[in-house]
Amino acid sequence: MKALIALEDGSVFRGRSFTGPVDTTGEIVFNTSMSGYQEILTDPSYCGQIVTMTYPLIGSYGVNALDVESDRIQVRALLVKEYQEVPSNWRSEKTLADYLVGAGVPGIQGVDTRALTRRIRVAGAMRAAISTTDLDPDSLVEKARRSPAMEGLDLVREVTGKGPRLWKDGMARPVEDPLETFQWPEDGGPWRVVAVDYGIKTNILRSLEARGCTVLVVPADVSAETIDRLAPHGLFLSNGPGDPAAVTYAVDTIRQQVGKRPTFGICLGHQLLGLALGGTTFKLKFGHRGGNQPVQDLTTGKVEITSQNHGFAVDMDSLRDPDIELTHVNLNDGTLEGLRHRRIPLFSVQYHPEASPGPHDAGNLFDRFVALMEAHYGGPSSDSL
Repeated sequence: MKALIALEDGSVFRGRSFTGPVDTTGEIVFNTSMSGYQEILTDPSYCGQIVTMTYPLIGSYGVNALDVESDRIQVRALLVKEYQEVPSNWRSEKTLADYLVGAGVPGIQGVDTRALTRRIRVAGAMRAAISTTDLDPDSLVEKARRSPAMEGLDLVREVTGKGPRLWKDGMARPVEDPLETFQWPEDGGPWRVVAVDYGIKTNILRSLEARGCTVLVVPADVSAETIDRLAPHGLFLSNGPGDPAAVTYAVDTIRQQVGKRPTFGICLGHQLLGLALGGTTFKLKFGHRGGNQPVQDLTTGKVEITSQNHGFAVDMDSLRDPDIELTHVNLNDGTLEGLRHRRIPLFSVQYHPEASPGPHDAGNLFDRFVALMEAHYGGPSSDSL
């Protein structure tokens, strides 16, 4: 089935749908990972986006029920050079095409992904439209231009959980009682962590639990007063999609929480923390998406190869507090990748230490979060609050 991909700058690319009829719009971006397409598809940070994979052959190992980062596919569409319809992997349970069709998400193959990626690198991430019915280039370009821009868009409300969930024994369990009466389980780990869900990835929760954390996942619009009543040892700010400057309610809550308890932010959580500390954010030209982004830890001089997925960044020069230390920098473009406060127990990174997909170079940051709680409360005891 012929498909047309039109970008708002007037560029047009052709391909073939391997999932049926298509008619959708979104911001078009590219990811440089060679594998991990199922984790990418289910990462809530991709909400509202059309993802182009730069690796040419996608689908070769199928999909399964375990390699997911949320409860559904989050991308608007997947573009590939060549789709492999016959997977070969002992863990495979279904084909990528069946997975996409079941979720109503289009997959397009036969796209010149090298040319498309170069176009995005030159012009930047932009709005796009895909259709198998409207094959008039001018009409489809106009449809792309009429679609919502990512700047100013709050997509967190589309991906955050509808209610609180307790992550325990590798599973998210709904909390039936209101948060006003919630009681932490007696058989949990030594550290109680409230994780604010702006689009949280599952492997973040696994990583926290593996280090002795009992994690209560709360919706993005949780109030500072509710967090205070829950009295966790630590506050975790998750990844998520869209423009951080549009998520004003989250910034307000974080601002009221600064200094009350150890805080760790990842990706969108890092950006929101930067805003709460008085900084500003800006949109990157084409973002960082893939499993091979080099980041230097300025405190040690070491370089980590990291997994990343973001289109906005915190402006280094906007952070005026002399006690805010810039800890990590992207070696490709020099943008801010991490910060910490010298007096207040908080730190954040722009990249993904939980990987999925990607390298595990930065997994020690979860250990740093636990160490921060230990230092703040004087040891691993739930009675230390």
